[in-house]
Amino acid sequence: MEIRARGARRPYRSYRTLIAAACAALLGVLLTPAGAQGAPRGPHGAVKVSQPVYSYADSVRESVWVDTGLDGDADGVSDRVVADIIRPAEPARQGRKIPVIMDASPYYSCCGRGNESQRKTYDADGTPLSFPLHYDNYFVPRGYAFVAVDLAGTSRSDGCADVGGPSDVRSAKAVVDWLNGRGRAYTTRTGTTRVQAGWTNGRTGMIGKSYDGTIANGVAATGVRGLETIVPISAISSWYDYYFQQGAPLQGSGPDWLANYVESPAARARCQVVQRRLVDEAPRTGDVTALWEARDYVKNAGRVTASVFAVHGTQDLNVRTKHLGQWWDALADAGVERKIWLSQTGHVDPFDFRRAEWVDALHRWFDHYLLGYDNGIERAPMADIERAPGQWSTDRVWPPRGTDTTTLRPAQGPVAGVGTLGRTAARPGTTATFTDDPRLDEEDWAETADLNTPDKSGFVTRPLSHDLRLSGSSTVTVTATPSTETAHLSAVLVDLGPDTIRDYNAPGEGITTLTERTCWGPSTPTDSSCYRETAPRTADVTHTVLSRGWADLGTYASASHGRPLTPGTRYTLTIDLAATDHVVPAGHRLALIVAGTDRGLIQPPSTTPTLTLDLARTSAHLPLVGGARAFTRATTGAAPTDPAAGRSRPDGVAEPRRTPPIPGESG
Repeated sequence: MEIRARGARRPYRSYRTLIAAACAALLGVLLTPAGAQGAPRGPHGAVKVSQPVYSYADSVRESVWVDTGLDGDADGVSDRVVADIIRPAEPARQGRKIPVIMDASPYYSCCGRGNESQRKTYDADGTPLSFPLHYDNYFVPRGYAFVAVDLAGTSRSDGCADVGGPSDVRSAKAVVDWLNGRGRAYTTRTGTTRVQAGWTNGRTGMIGKSYDGTIANGVAATGVRGLETIVPISAISSWYDYYFQQGAPLQGSGPDWLANYVESPAARARCQVVQRRLVDEAPRTGDVTALWEARDYVKNAGRVTASVFAVHGTQDLNVRTKHLGQWWDALADAGVERKIWLSQTGHVDPFDFRRAEWVDALHRWFDHYLLGYDNGIERAPMADIERAPGQWSTDRVWPPRGTDTTTLRPAQGPVAGVGTLGRTAARPGTTATFTDDPRLDEEDWAETADLNTPDKSGFVTRPLSHDLRLSGSSTVTVTATPSTETAHLSAVLVDLGPDTIRDYNAPGEGITTLTERTCWGPSTPTDSSCYRETAPRTADVTHTVLSRGWADLGTYASASHGRPLTPGTRYTLTIDLAATDHVVPAGHRLALIVAGTDRGLIQPPSTTPTLTLDLARTSAHLPLVGGARAFTRATTGAAPTDPAAGRSRPDGVAEPRRTPPIPGESG
């Protein structure tokens, strides 16, 4: 989410105010999309692409109030949510109907959208003047409508915010239904004058980052007709997993705090019952309740009929990539058409880490799924993955073919206190002991990853002779004996070796915002299409944490409900780790760390436990490209003196490539 809950470790960027300067309109013809080789071509040899032929300045700007059929604030009147619309005027005059790009958000009034924290603005009559982000400026001239929906209880909408629950999802779904002729909308909040969406063909694509992308996931999981595609960016797939992981609390507050933050003052005053429910039905015990079940979209992935273009930062410590991994796997099981971008950033929009390529890819995606253009985007490589700051590779499918879950086992090495990680199980009776220290975090542990220290147990491979790639979601099974009735566990995978990475721990979470601007469509005096450029913010490191996961040991018998532990009793628990795609280079080592509280990322237990690991019954299950054979190859033979000598292509369809300069659509 855009707002980090209180007590979290890493602050968000301080948003900048948009300088409302009018920028020059785009000139010329859009360049042939990058990476479109082999795509079907038009009569002049160019890939078919929508062109900016409609007037942005003369576009229709209007607001409608859509009936949700719910009464979340219990005032006896069906809640209406606001849909602010901008659409080209010419198609309707020509008798042509157009598709819709929709961003449903709770942030348009309270907090703003994007790197420059833009809000919607209105004239004295309430007609929309400016829409956040570039979607309107870029796509409206190309024959799309853009619809910005205020979720229930936010900005000018009725109802109450319920943090991903039925009211949130229903308020966005109701707009999709109205666009497809199945719902009712009105010209005012309380009036009776109906308005129809006769200008659209109903084909809708939802997009959004964080909370917005989460709602796109939720609406897609209803199977609503007319929703053709979604583009969830850094999005939640199950709200329980935003606040807890396997019983371990990830945030210092519950959903009531977020609801209170995004609600309008009027909604905050009338929604006390809903606020109370968000407290009472989301206990800090970490148990899965009916409230969390109603906010789990993964279980309904089989209903999804929309295609999905998912984007996530592998170092997103707000919406962890566990959300992406479980959603992606469920969509794959359901046979959903999908595409993915994975960056090295934290919680950052692709418009701010790979702008030109992102606008191009999004343009082709919407042209295909909303306009029906046969431009080859669905046959292009499924995955784009950032290998180093600004350097990307692609994969035909993701995870790539040949990826296989491989079991690695920790053991004590020949030197006392030094742990090893390999294919051979430890001898029965081998143990490692540590005491939870809530003052430390994964970065502290990684500094001494190969040692068993008083606060953690660490296990490492030998230096690799060849690159080793992990692609997908891992698990770690731990057998531990606690000394107290409560205990939290962390499991962390670390790449030990020097590298230059995006500095996801710094403000900006991997990007630096520059002063120069580029423009992505025509502007008006009240709605600029020009945005500040960014550059990678990098750090030279001696190690890189590549995946992590957490759990309350009390969930050993049930992931849904914790129970008190009996000191001195041995328990076995499997911890889910966040999805990733990472190449551990030749010459580096792969490490597994098992510890207690990961400061700033989970909350400590009520006691300070000492835990004894049974190493013979502890193991890591990693998605290795090439499986066990790749691990054996990478851990036999001498590590190269020149690390590049052991490197190979990361099993994609293209070598890593550096992001080219911004092409000519800048102003």
